[in-house]
Amino acid sequence: MLERLTSLVKLRGLELSSTKSVNKLYRMLVAASYDVILIDGTTGLGSVERVTELVRNIKEKSPRSVPILLIRPNELDIAIPALKVGTYHYARLPVPDEELALLLDASLDRARKQGYLITAGRKTLHSRLGDIVGSSLAMQHIYKQIQQAAQTLVPILIMGETGTGKDLAAQLIHEMSNRSEGPFVAVNLGALPADLIGSELFGYEKGAYTGAVNQYQGKFEQTHEGTIFLDEIDTIEEKVQISLLRLIEQNKFQRLGGKRFIKNNARLIAASNQNLDELVKKNMFRKDLLYRLDVFRIHMPPLRDRQGDIGLLALEFLAQYNHSHHKDIGSFSPLSMQALESYYWPGNVRELKNVIQRAVMTCDGNEIKPEHLSPSFRRALPEQPIMTIQLGSTLKDIEKQAIILTLEQTRNNKSQAAHILGISRRTLYNKLEEYDLD
Repeated sequence: MLERLTSLVKLRGLELSSTKSVNKLYRMLVAASYDVILIDGTTGLGSVERVTELVRNIKEKSPRSVPILLIRPNELDIAIPALKVGTYHYARLPVPDEELALLLDASLDRARKQGYLITAGRKTLHSRLGDIVGSSLAMQHIYKQIQQAAQTLVPILIMGETGTGKDLAAQLIHEMSNRSEGPFVAVNLGALPADLIGSELFGYEKGAYTGAVNQYQGKFEQTHEGTIFLDEIDTIEEKVQISLLRLIEQNKFQRLGGKRFIKNNARLIAASNQNLDELVKKNMFRKDLLYRLDVFRIHMPPLRDRQGDIGLLALEFLAQYNHSHHKDIGSFSPLSMQALESYYWPGNVRELKNVIQRAVMTCDGNEIKPEHLSPSFRRALPEQPIMTIQLGSTLKDIEKQAIILTLEQTRNNKSQAAHILGISRRTLYNKLEEYDLD
């Protein structure tokens, strides 16, 4: 089967990866993206429960991938539950070459309808890393930094506005590191009362204070051989900053009310949506602690600075919510995509995700239109230009004017312009060359 698939994908100019391990598959989905995932349900999976769990996990980790299940002729009881949780199609073994080719082509067509083929652009740019999606140059730099950070155990400081994905970056560093088998413990320091942060991080002994009726192992102790992620590090008061500084310097700590030192073996990642350098200047954050945390800094860019990523993310979230809301919406209309791409996005990726979820919930057709977006987006849409045709104009003059106006309206987004004009992108490029507009 692998040999036959290799021939089929080479004929289509695609790439093929394979594994016999489910756990390795999950790691592969963290590191890369796949258009189609072919599952041989006869090898080592065995039960309905294991197959459906595998398909469900694939859809959660890579919602835009199209899963295909291969089963024995008498295993229809495995295929039906798998179809319900996200399998696109199934085939009974042995599968003739012609049927396998048709199945692959149908799956790739399905991938196109869900957005675009990942393999089409993967030769030059990575479109995602784990759950982080984006092919912009800004995100290429982030992917490289995440991979570099995962190879070390030094403290990592992740900066960036709210909603830029600092938590996803931290979890990905953990998953790609040699500590991936250990726990990933995330602590939102900003959500904790100031007087409880110290005991929550370092733990306490029985009787350490009124109400401490039992011993408590803090988050650092819970993160045995794993990674602890301290979000909103800027919110902790100076007393806790001193304790954290001591832990980093000495690699050990004491529980509140305790006398013995406990060795720290947690890998530390901290994050903030504030400018810590400015807070240091204002004496609102300790300089020595910042130096200790800031060994390797990653700055997550705001969505407005990620050229070309809005459409990519919108398609990703569309696939996710199509699956969770049991819908089959194919795409965005050019006007709705224009509204998304022209918005400032103060809430960044998190805000975009919420907007797409609302659009999917309110859309009953197969295309997201401006009326499915919130009123603020509809108000932001520019008035559509009116094209005036002078009597006596040639068809070539009219076509050239239509192309120029459409490119102006889409801010030179050629894919969007081609969609509005009802032609392929290649045809548009040919027209641009013909009219000397490129």
